[in-house]
Amino acid sequence: MNKRTTAHLALLFTNLFFAINLSAVKHLTNAQLAGPFGINVVRVGVSTILFWCLFFLKPANISIAREDRLRLILCAVTGIAVNQLLFLKGLSLTYSIHASLLMLTTPILIVFIAAWLLKEKAGPWKIAGLLLGIAGALVLILAKDNSGNGNNVLFGDILIIINAISYTIYFILVKPLMLKYNPVVLIRWIFTIGLILVLPFGWAEFTAIRWEHFQPVDMLSISLVTITGTFLAYLFNIYGIKVLGSSVAGFYIYTQPVFAALIAMLFLREELTLYKLIAALMIFTGVYLANRQSVKSS
Repeated sequence: MNKRTTAHLALLFTNLFFAINLSAVKHLTNAQLAGPFGINVVRVGVSTILFWCLFFLKPANISIAREDRLRLILCAVTGIAVNQLLFLKGLSLTYSIHASLLMLTTPILIVFIAAWLLKEKAGPWKIAGLLLGIAGALVLILAKDNSGNGNNVLFGDILIIINAISYTIYFILVKPLMLKYNPVVLIRWIFTIGLILVLPFGWAEFTAIRWEHFQPVDMLSISLVTITGTFLAYLFNIYGIKVLGSSVAGFYIYTQPVFAALIAMLFLREELTLYKLIAALMIFTGVYLANRQSVKSS
């Protein structure tokens, strides 16, 4: 198997792992075995340990220049602390299908926030993509749905949207650092700082996790959240982007809601209703239109 084929498989599995992660978190919170902030401490903590294990297995230069440290801290705030705390809390309240579709608005937000910061003029296709993506998100947020395992769907959806905005800011902040440093070294430091930031918010829920009540399926779920849904997903994504580029990697994000919907319908009994399909079509098309010019040029 050549390197490009391996990279394509890595990106496919990255999005499969992220999709599985959604249902695994829902299973743990629905069973009231762990709160979302407690799960986040486990997720970030275990991943941080695994990233440092990689360093001890293969030592490399881990220093970050003084002028880049503030940006690194901001990456940890937006990419781990705010992003993950709001994501897991929002996911515990809404449907996993909603979460996966709303997260798909991230590429649209990246295009527009980056254009705003770089003072680039947004063309008609990008504006149309933004409006269509927002409309699709509103269809999801405002629709009434009593199926599945959502507890406070509106509030959960809003948290997922804020999480997507936070991740967008992280993506823009981390891009120059990715060009300057080894991506694995960067992710290791971002997770380490992020762990320090999430501990005060999640410590109470972490100590309240009912480990003694965990069944094999529950241990499998927490393993899927921490090892495959975080550690391996980040590593696979880094490898895919390194070999194929970010534009190709961006196309694979379309597979995540598909995987998430199939898994949620099979294991969480969520329903793929008509309004969800309409919202998905609107968001998918919005992402395509917003990235249309960059796709043509790549």
